[in-house]
Amino acid sequence: MVNTVKTATVIGLNAYEVFVETDVVNSLPSISIVGLPDASVNEARDRVKSAIKNSGYTFPSKKVVINLAPADLKKVGTSFDLPIAIGILTEEEVLDSEKLKDYAFIGELSLDGTIRAVNGVLPLVLGLKDAGVKNVIVPKANAKEAALNGEVIVYGAEHLTQVVNHFTDCKIEKTYIDVNKYLSEKVEVNYAYDFKDVKGQHKAKKALEIAAAGGHNLLMSGSPGSGKTLMAKCFPSILPPLELSEALELTKIYSICGLLSSEEPLVVKRPFRAVHHTASANGIIGGGSTPKPGEITLADRGVLFLDEMVEFPRQVLEVLRQPLEDGEIVISRAKHSIKYPAKFMLLGAMNPCPCGFLGDREKPCTCSDFQISRYRAKLSGPLLDRIDLQINVPRLTPEELLLSNDEEESSAKIRERVVKARNIQVERYKSESILTNSELTSDLVKKYCKLDEKSKTIMKAAIVKYQLSGRRYDRVLKIARTIADLDGSKDISAIHLTQALQYRMDENFGIV
Repeated sequence: MVNTVKTATVIGLNAYEVFVETDVVNSLPSISIVGLPDASVNEARDRVKSAIKNSGYTFPSKKVVINLAPADLKKVGTSFDLPIAIGILTEEEVLDSEKLKDYAFIGELSLDGTIRAVNGVLPLVLGLKDAGVKNVIVPKANAKEAALNGEVIVYGAEHLTQVVNHFTDCKIEKTYIDVNKYLSEKVEVNYAYDFKDVKGQHKAKKALEIAAAGGHNLLMSGSPGSGKTLMAKCFPSILPPLELSEALELTKIYSICGLLSSEEPLVVKRPFRAVHHTASANGIIGGGSTPKPGEITLADRGVLFLDEMVEFPRQVLEVLRQPLEDGEIVISRAKHSIKYPAKFMLLGAMNPCPCGFLGDREKPCTCSDFQISRYRAKLSGPLLDRIDLQINVPRLTPEELLLSNDEEESSAKIRERVVKARNIQVERYKSESILTNSELTSDLVKKYCKLDEKSKTIMKAAIVKYQLSGRRYDRVLKIARTIADLDGSKDISAIHLTQALQYRMDENFGIV
């Protein structure tokens, strides 16, 4: 008789239900696994056999055939160990198949029967929830993460015998977690860097505040030592807390990558990914024979920081263009395509020229026009067109360096304004399936970024003088909308538009 046990497999960020069909046939003792398994799934044969024997149960002395259906889905990972073992024990009549109908199983087995943690449990359980599964047994270390699904009842098991006893005489304790309470308790984070430690640079700080409030991209250019990297490190301290939907999306990503802690199963802090300029294109966008998320996906709903941005190979920078525009990355392979979210804020820092002192007030530039032109050419026009805010960060004057840090505004105060502006956006766009001004489409820009007559006159003059493209025009309006939100204004006024335009007309980036 063929017995069926439910589990799931992950492809990209989505999980699909898998049926582990087990049959014992009269033949020489062996285990055969079919259904497009990879090497790690095939190795389950030895792990499962030892785990069953060392847990005190009898392993069939005949041929065991395991089919992972549907057979056209690639099965990857060690999470199939537990459902395979349960299927075999059901064939041996240790377990009653009727009692397993409403259950699914996820977990890796050690040789002594201990159930080890696996990656991707949250997306696996969410996939099973969509398939109508009511109960799931997972490794104890993954139980809190699995319980984030909110509907499927989760049982965390430490040993194979514990799972068997759950269906006979000793139930495993259910795992519950209050997601909203957990998120609210964890949002207060101590940051290593604070804006009160940054002297001067008020224009740059204001630009970073706007970027944080609206989810905009920003590029800073300035002499070495002007504070670009320090301000970038301070940037996470003014970012707003995650919305629940954002936290769950990030948790799915980090779960698949094995970056979650068993004690803190929910990602509660916006990611800040600082990438070295030696990173490859695949490292940035993701990929591989079995595609995995790259840095832009790990920075989803957070920040991707590229220090010394022009030192990155041009082909690496160019792969950012499509994700910056669409908020997602599609990795295509011969058999399938995988879509990963990539709604990140790009934060870049660069020197204005190879020597770093072009436009410096104290030290003259030693670069030729050709060297400067070649240096800047690494940042293409289409890429710069997707960066909302572009600013100069000048060297501090002696007077600014001598100022006391007590006179500088703290990150906590800036963050209060950012959170207030972000809450306005969440409320405004609650029926639009977006959260920030940076996500506005062209149609939504027309709906939510209307200009009065005075603002239209200013914008018309700017379009003619600075030859604004359609994309750049929309981005100026998005920035103006964010500035208005920070100001607590319902409508965009001429002053908000004028402020937005100054961040798009920095001669250092060739915009004028």
